[in-house]
Amino acid sequence: MHDRLQFSGGLSTTAMGIMPHEDVHEALDFALRMDIPFWPQLPRLSFYEDMYVQAMEMFPGVVIDEGHARIFVDSERFLHDLPRYLEGEDDPGPYRFSAKFSRSYEVFLSQDLSSYRSVRGQVISPVSLSLKITDENGRPIVYNDEIRGLIFSFIQKKVNVQYRELCLKNRRAFVWIDDPGLEFIFNAMCGYDHVKAKAELMDFFGGIEGPRGLHLCGRPDWDFLLSLDIEILSFNAYAFGDIFVTYDRVKTFLQEGKIISWGIVPTYYEEFSREDVKGLAKRLEGMWRYLARDGLDMEVIVKNSMLAPATCNLMNADKTATVERSFLLLNELSDYIKEQYCI
Repeated sequence: MHDRLQFSGGLSTTAMGIMPHEDVHEALDFALRMDIPFWPQLPRLSFYEDMYVQAMEMFPGVVIDEGHARIFVDSERFLHDLPRYLEGEDDPGPYRFSAKFSRSYEVFLSQDLSSYRSVRGQVISPVSLSLKITDENGRPIVYNDEIRGLIFSFIQKKVNVQYRELCLKNRRAFVWIDDPGLEFIFNAMCGYDHVKAKAELMDFFGGIEGPRGLHLCGRPDWDFLLSLDIEILSFNAYAFGDIFVTYDRVKTFLQEGKIISWGIVPTYYEEFSREDVKGLAKRLEGMWRYLARDGLDMEVIVKNSMLAPATCNLMNADKTATVERSFLLLNELSDYIKEQYCI
């Protein structure tokens, strides 16, 4: 087990924060069925629960236009708000999620979470946030050095405040950052290159108080990803696992006692309808056997692995049904593989 972690993977289950539900308690019911539960983000319930909007609560200069489903940072307002923000920068209050921006967070914290292996929170990555959010002219704020610099500091504080609050409920808590935009920094047209991104992410993770986790569903440069200063990596193994395991850093990552969360159960109806427990187990174990042939002990892989759905999903015509079924299948898969390895 890595020094910063207080738990091992042990094929425990968790899932992405974003869920398609419009009822807080229905979503929480499924989140709490995971070995490592989390508080759900519910963008269908409110525009403020969009993961980009949610993270920008209390950021200097932010303009949130719910009626037009628009969010941006006004440059002049940013400069106006900045001095007052900096005066209160050490106050944890501005970094907490209010009920307006997360209906589930306080409800989650009201549960008895002490008996779980761990509990998890999430915040959007400063990289993805900076690439997505624009200024008043439609220019991504990643190209404004002053605003981008504050975004990294702001999100770091949000992670740490959330981590402290979750630790009061379960001392083995962690918060991972969601980074759906990370793959775009390798595009030559991006203008914010991976060299600068890595330096800023290393500084960012260096200031994180608890276990440092990162989740993404896309396909970045895997060597880049595995070279970051993180202990938990969550990725879409259903789509990219066969490629992922060919990288030497994967073996090193697991040997160091770090955890990989294998997103193996699909949540899209068409893919999900083709799968079952034995088929998914065979698919996953094929990836693990590749690592084992390269000299990695299967016991190490199992000990340092978690299982998750492949992606979040808001697109299915059946709304919540397939996602809920994927959560149930995930727990069945975990039980099945645990039995195979006598866990």
